[in-house]
Amino acid sequence: MKFSKLSQLFLVSTIGLLVATLLTACQLVTIDYLFVASSVGSGSGSAGQIQTYAVDSQTGVIRTAAPSVASGGVDPVAMAVTSDYANLYVANQVNHSVVHFSISGNGVLTAKDTLTTATAPVSLAVSTDNKYLFVATGSTSATLTEYALSSGTIGAASATEPLNLSAIDPSFTSDALVPTGVNVLVKSTDLTASAAVYVTVYDQSAYNPGGTITSIANPGWVFGFAIGSGGALAPSAGSPYKAGVKPSGIASDPAGRFVYVTDFASNELIGYTVQGGSVLDFMANGPFKTANEPSAICIDPRGLYVYVSNSLSSVISAFAITLSTGTPSTLSYTTGAAATDTDPVAITVDPALGRFVYTANQLGNSVSGFRLNPNDGTINETVSTPYPTGSAPTALLAIPHGNHSVQSITP
Repeated sequence: MKFSKLSQLFLVSTIGLLVATLLTACQLVTIDYLFVASSVGSGSGSAGQIQTYAVDSQTGVIRTAAPSVASGGVDPVAMAVTSDYANLYVANQVNHSVVHFSISGNGVLTAKDTLTTATAPVSLAVSTDNKYLFVATGSTSATLTEYALSSGTIGAASATEPLNLSAIDPSFTSDALVPTGVNVLVKSTDLTASAAVYVTVYDQSAYNPGGTITSIANPGWVFGFAIGSGGALAPSAGSPYKAGVKPSGIASDPAGRFVYVTDFASNELIGYTVQGGSVLDFMANGPFKTANEPSAICIDPRGLYVYVSNSLSSVISAFAITLSTGTPSTLSYTTGAAATDTDPVAITVDPALGRFVYTANQLGNSVSGFRLNPNDGTINETVSTPYPTGSAPTALLAIPHGNHSVQSITP
């Protein structure tokens, strides 16, 4: 069969239009970059790595966005990022290092400088004005150290706070405190200035399953410090505050009015209201039930919903926040919709749209992805989840890509 030139031109144009339409429909638009810290191999001495994934704006599906980079040590356990999303920090436990990376516009990480800590780093947080990096260290004694930052570069220690229970009872001074998390609070009236920093710890002398108990102290605590001029730290009135048995994760809402702590041993979420800048007061009707062994916690960028990863149950617990009081209410939906891969130990919500939730699954060697319904906070699995990662991922965080705005809410 022969076609006229006009018919051939029409056919070619039609096919071209169809192909262009299909390509447009399948186009992947990156809304966030997701960084995941894990080990290169399965051995205990394997070096750490950070993998970079791109988050698709329509589906939440993640794909490799840049080559993996060495974490700068062994056993990376925590990450933090500056509020301008230009600098990332990773804590490596085995070699006691905190490594600073710059973040390029396409998600590529470049190692810049390294801090060596006296004992193993456990958790990190950056002040919202990007002036200070807070590092919680220790395995039998807990310390909070504040380091000055200059354009992301880690400087000298500007404050050091040994954490002990001498203020509670002098006989508890030598108890072995183990830090588990750090959170920096922002002022509700000025989101660019830091108001306080909190550290969760548990007392191994009072809570030591399978081991010896040598103390009658309450096992779980939150230490609070007001951040003053020049980064000076002043203990919050009433600090430390009781925090169940074994606090495992800590987060605060974007407006700086509420603080939430997960209790790994009691399967609970503990809520606090912030009084007078940095003082914590227990929420009424708490604590709030989670699934088994809650390991980490995050709050969506609008401050409406709380999500908790539960390492033993391998599910996410979801709560809606009552904005007037901060009280979390359990969201009811099909449990299977919130099922993760094995042993989720870290959790985050994407900051650009606030529509996707991800967990790092340490025993599953994977990331699980979920789509967040902004109207009711419920979540459902993204396509093809879980996504493979390096061995034993332990930490993850997301940053917005390009000029996408970050979601927020003002109470």
